[in-house]
Amino acid sequence: MYAVIETCGRQYRVEQGVELEHELLPNVDVGQTVEFDKVLLWVTEEGVQVGTPYLSGVTVKGEVRSTRRGEKIIIYKYKPKKGYRRKQGHRQGIMTTTITSIGG
Repeated sequence: MYAVIETCGRQYRVEQGVELEHELLPNVDVGQTVEFDKVLLWVTEEGVQVGTPYLSGVTVKGEVRSTRRGEKIIIYKYKPKKGYRRKQGHRQGIMTTTITSIGG
């Protein structure tokens, strides 16, 4: 049994017991339970349920294990022969969540 969920603008295929790395969710700390209600697809032994766009009544629950910051990305802009140079860095916050249950 697995499901496809949407969180932070991205889609993930999840199963029970799998660790999911996704973008940092606001107002959620380590050890708390998080609930994903945007379920796009749910596959069970009975069959497949597809949402239009989301399934109602189906949720995926998980427990937040850790948070960290991703690798640094360098954004560099310049225009040749004009003396225009801009350098900027970015590190995205990443959260690791263990999926505990899938169902309705």
